[in-house]
Amino acid sequence: MSDEIHYQILRLLEAQPDISQRQLSRALGVSLGKTNYCLQALLKKGWIKAENFKNSHNKIAYTYLLTPEGIERKARIAVRFLKRKTAEFEDIKREIEQLRREVAELRGREVPAGPEQEES
Repeated sequence: MSDEIHYQILRLLEAQPDISQRQLSRALGVSLGKTNYCLQALLKKGWIKAENFKNSHNKIAYTYLLTPEGIERKARIAVRFLKRKTAEFEDIKREIEQLRREVAELRGREVPAGPEQEES
């Protein structure tokens, strides 16, 4: 799993420990099978733990809790994620400035249409 998926899952579980796998799947935009696979991987790494509880429909459900290691990993991933996104943002800002200069240069070369050109 990528850092981004790890981070998204840990962030969602921290905010909503009783989120269902189906809800988590929708929030992540991935299949239910992939969601289950990712949760199992995080359980195996010891980053989260799952506790059974009965929900309002008398079915057994789980509460997902971040372990101390999971909280630490989430923080480390967040730092890496922030650095990467900041670098991407800076690249996009430079690209936008380049495009603005090119557009300004092109507009400077255009010959405005005179009255005789507008009628034809």
